[in-house]
Amino acid sequence: MGAERSNHKADPGLEPSRPRRWRWKHLLWLPVLFVVGSVLQVAALRVIDPPLSTVMLWRYGEALGQGDWSYRLHYQWRDLDQMAPSLPISLVAAEDQRFPEHNGFDLQAIEKARDHNARGGRLRGASTISQQVAKNLFLWQGRSWIRKGLEVWYTVLIEALWPKSRILEMYANIAEFGDGIYGAQAASQQFWHKDAARLSPAESARLAAVLPAPRRYNAANPGPYVQRRANWIQRQARQLGGGAYLADD
Repeated sequence: MGAERSNHKADPGLEPSRPRRWRWKHLLWLPVLFVVGSVLQVAALRVIDPPLSTVMLWRYGEALGQGDWSYRLHYQWRDLDQMAPSLPISLVAAEDQRFPEHNGFDLQAIEKARDHNARGGRLRGASTISQQVAKNLFLWQGRSWIRKGLEVWYTVLIEALWPKSRILEMYANIAEFGDGIYGAQAASQQFWHKDAARLSPAESARLAAVLPAPRRYNAANPGPYVQRRANWIQRQARQLGGGAYLADD
């Protein structure tokens, strides 16, 4: 009888496979959890104003890592209707003129940028406002295929779950307009000591003009490049039709 009982004992060599299979089954749920979590995250931010963005946190950590303990973030949320009408159209004129028309990716701009870059010279990007919101709000700095893939995913979610007006409102609030200065309200206060609602068309254009390199250029004291670009942005905003171009978004 003892021999019979011993024959029914589990083979010790098979035991470790069970926990391994259990772990793999749980790992298979990670993509599902990510999809559900990111959808809920974007859906919530349709109505909730974010207290910070990942770019702000990244820059703050960078400053502390460099020993700059006096570094401060300046960020004050303002709804779109609390900003001067000249600001949203200036941002669109400067960064993404087909913003009301595309679904997050401007294929025409991508093709033009690719042709331009193939001819050499200064590299030109083709990121839309929606892509920049996805990158600045949710992701980290740097270049990698993983980050680019996540940017595409979040851009699709933003375009699917938010109206265009919310995307533009988010961009105007989290874009960096100076070192540590995020959003139109903080920029207006820091540069001109007034609310974003009182920005002039020229000031709005200058804020949009520094966006390619907000730590290099200064909207309050513009050099020749910023002034030329701001003048171009004002002309483009008028040609697009001013605020009426965004009225239905």
